[in-house]
Amino acid sequence: MAIKDVSSTDEFVKGLWRENPVFAQVLGMCPALAVSNTAINALTMGLATTFVLLMSGLSVSTLRNFIPREARIVSYISIIATFVTAVDYLLQAISLELHRSLGAFIALIVVNCLILGRAEAFASKNTLGRSVLDALGMGAGFTFALLSIGIVREVLGSGSLFGVAVLPDTFQTWTVMVLPSGGFFAMAVWLLVVNRVKERQAEAEKLAQEATS
Repeated sequence: MAIKDVSSTDEFVKGLWRENPVFAQVLGMCPALAVSNTAINALTMGLATTFVLLMSGLSVSTLRNFIPREARIVSYISIIATFVTAVDYLLQAISLELHRSLGAFIALIVVNCLILGRAEAFASKNTLGRSVLDALGMGAGFTFALLSIGIVREVLGSGSLFGVAVLPDTFQTWTVMVLPSGGFFAMAVWLLVVNRVKERQAEAEKLAQEATS
């Protein structure tokens, strides 16, 4: 039972850090850079993607023994498109302004290589429980990455966070941060930080192994 618990925990946690879709696998760069100019846009896109990841992973895992191998990609895309359409209509009903702000990027979740990749590489080969944990972990990791980029860009570019001013009026905002080029800058900084932390973790683990050997 203990082994199963550890395995289940790792299945979820890997998407948050070790195999983070953005900071480790560098997937989903289009939404990560295009809609992360504000924290609310980044959070909304992350949650929408997580929902599609979860529902498509659940569906593919459930139907994996019934989908012909020759038609699997078309089937996966059809499943993904169904849930993206549901998210699109739901977001329109909740906040039309936010839906307009995200524009076509909600619909483009259909071709996000992260979602199709998890369906093909994981959900189609694993049980329902493991697929759900994998989808939740990857979705949480994707949301965390987008939100991290979005917070930096909004604070430095607009002096606000979730639309609320957090910096004094005397602060000179960095206009570049709300532009597409600011997304690349914020992404580069976060990749530098994440990779440095991972290097230190690897060094600490190596020293610990040497000390016990």
